[in-house]
Amino acid sequence: MTATLTAPTQVKKPGKPKQNREAILLFLPALLPVLILSVYPLIRGIALGFTDARAGLHVETNFVGFDNFSKLLHNNLFWDSFRIGVIWTLSVTILQFVAALGLALLLNTDIKFRGVARTLALIPWAMPPVVVAIMWRLLLHPTNGPVNEILQNLHLTDHPINFLGNFSTALPAVIVVGIWVGMPMTTVTLLAGLQGIDRTLYEAAAVDGAGAWSQFWNITLPQLRTVIVAITSLDMIWNFNSFGLVYVLTAGGPGGKTMLPMLFAYNEAFRYGNFGMAAAMGDVMVVIIILFLFFYLRNRLRSEA
Repeated sequence: MTATLTAPTQVKKPGKPKQNREAILLFLPALLPVLILSVYPLIRGIALGFTDARAGLHVETNFVGFDNFSKLLHNNLFWDSFRIGVIWTLSVTILQFVAALGLALLLNTDIKFRGVARTLALIPWAMPPVVVAIMWRLLLHPTNGPVNEILQNLHLTDHPINFLGNFSTALPAVIVVGIWVGMPMTTVTLLAGLQGIDRTLYEAAAVDGAGAWSQFWNITLPQLRTVIVAITSLDMIWNFNSFGLVYVLTAGGPGGKTMLPMLFAYNEAFRYGNFGMAAAMGDVMVVIIILFLFFYLRNRLRSEA
């Protein structure tokens, strides 16, 4: 009796073109909102900077090339706002990072009610910027604010200080508020990085006689380097593009002392109706931010290599 051998049936696998089509179809629901709500407005805004677009219905828009950019080169008010924006960005980012690192180190220790403290640390980040700005305006009010009352009770000042209305205190006061608002996000990010560090590194360093400062400088900071580069880069972008917080606090005053570039571009567009010029300001700010981040990240990554 002879047995017949049958060849095993082969299952046909779908070809790569079909797999690619399916992948694209699955990707479209996430891609379309990004293209419509982010990419298209960005391209439209960049193109608008090369026109003389103005507010109003049935207003003719013409292509003017680099005319808006040449006018910006001689616009001292814009470059003054840019200088203020750089001071604001660097001050808030650096001081925010230092304060957040200290808080993250504290929350990483075995303190009592650590869970409650971590939750409370997120409150400023969870509050809308407009609410935060209104709250701080009340706190810093020159006559009814508790900050002035505390300073006078401690005999640190003889008269109320108009923190947000004084030429010399407006920008520092706004910087303090910016630090308070952005610190929670930086704290959480650094805390996550601290919890990812291998504890055996500290144990080995302690056996070798390394103190707390030596462990921080030789273990903690090197291990956090990647996290630090990422969060400081994001903080610089967020802080430079800050609008709502400063707008509600001072609206750029007094006398333009807190006029950030975004506020200046906003006024140019919606107060004076010069959409083309405002878009050109936005184009300049985008290019400068990209260049700054490029050199910053390149230097930081080179130092890690």
